[in-house]
Amino acid sequence: MTAPLLELADVHVHYGAIHALRGLSLTVGEGEVVTLLGSNGAGKSTTLRAVSALVRPSRGRITFLGRDVAGLPADRLVALGMAHAPEGRGIFQNLTVHENLELGAFLRTDKDAIEADIERAFALFPRLKERVKQSAGTLSGGEQQMLSVARALMCRPKLLLLDEPSLGLAPQVVELIFRIVREINAGGTAILLVEQNAHLALKVAHRGYVLETGALVLQGPAAELLANDEIRRAYLGE
Repeated sequence: MTAPLLELADVHVHYGAIHALRGLSLTVGEGEVVTLLGSNGAGKSTTLRAVSALVRPSRGRITFLGRDVAGLPADRLVALGMAHAPEGRGIFQNLTVHENLELGAFLRTDKDAIEADIERAFALFPRLKERVKQSAGTLSGGEQQMLSVARALMCRPKLLLLDEPSLGLAPQVVELIFRIVREINAGGTAILLVEQNAHLALKVAHRGYVLETGALVLQGPAAELLANDEIRRAYLGE
């Protein structure tokens, strides 16, 4: 059995006196989509922030590509092949769509390949090509989410951390975003997904983990979680 692409072992995170993650262990394999489910405050976004070095665990081990990466700066993780599209999008509002995409490739020097990847991003998100010279701050919420994902892909990640991609978006835009998530994964990129729409998340994922107050309470194949009565009551409104 090959080693996981990403592994968290007994990870704890504190924000001052708040114990946000309580001994979390999980794995993401190469080419997998793994989703984190849980209510607000369960620790889902904190998990992604810990993985991408935006917060530092107080205890535990985070391994990426077989290497202990806890404590590495975020730019080193990008160089290793990890990208984070955060909740709230985090794009550069005053820069154009094209400039945002170029910044996604800030560690790369292969200019021709960068331009080819920008064209690939436009193929995935044609609406961005229509707005290539617009300031990112003038885009709609859905377009900003597309730009956030497209920019994250510019570093050619092996693992994409995707935090609440459907938050605040119209249903037709959500459908588009998730179609593209499937396309990204079909291209070989593994995805660790946090998503408020549990039904959509489990439809696109291979496996899932359920968190409550920072602790893991349930895990399994996405199809099993989707059929689980407790999950259906708690997260699917049934």
